[in-house]
Amino acid sequence: MDCGTCREALSARLDNEAEPVPSAEVDRHLASCSACAQWLVRAEALTRAVRVRPAEATPDLVAAVAAAVPPRRPAVAARLALAGVALAQLLVALSQLLNSMTGHTGHGGASGHLFNEGAAWNLALGLGLLFVVRRVERAGALLPVLGSFVAVLGAYSAHDLITGVTTPARVLSHAPLLVALVLLFVVHREHRRRPVPGSPLAAGPGGDQHVGDEGWAAASGDLAGGGPRPLRPTAERRTDAA
Repeated sequence: MDCGTCREALSARLDNEAEPVPSAEVDRHLASCSACAQWLVRAEALTRAVRVRPAEATPDLVAAVAAAVPPRRPAVAARLALAGVALAQLLVALSQLLNSMTGHTGHGGASGHLFNEGAAWNLALGLGLLFVVRRVERAGALLPVLGSFVAVLGAYSAHDLITGVTTPARVLSHAPLLVALVLLFVVHREHRRRPVPGSPLAAGPGGDQHVGDEGWAAASGDLAGGGPRPLRPTAERRTDAA
């Protein structure tokens, strides 16, 4: 074995990497070659000097970073208002369910079942709005559902009002749903415009920067499988047992 191959193998051994030749051959050459033995002593000393050294003093940036972190719970006023609308929606649903259980719906058969479906929908909508108040990143998922419902309900309400099937007071009773839709949009927009530290930024309309849906999912731990992705090594090295 020549000295170049020996030193290449010794270098790999110092780095805990696989040696290009059998270790036994390297050890036999090392025992008979004083030049390689001296090279190994110097290489070991250099390795220790590089890997083991005093830690350098670094400035404490905790206060500066904490001051620069944007609020994690945006649109506080809109969320509080949305919580109020959600509670009102839940009261309506509970009132409907109570009337259904006591038989005061004023309808029977298919109409009674339709009344129960409406009560169940109002209950689910109220619970969904309360969930968004707690988890603002879910506002975007509820927007298409509530927006479609408000649009269809508005069209039917206008038709019934024109034809005299319902009264203006009854139509105005649906106003909280429109308010909930507006508040839901505000919460969703404010959430997207306030990036979580470490999330990728994307340029929005007007040059504003916001966090994309994937960035929010990664930051809030909502990726498939639940929770943030675990850290993985970028390289693997084999170490020989002593």
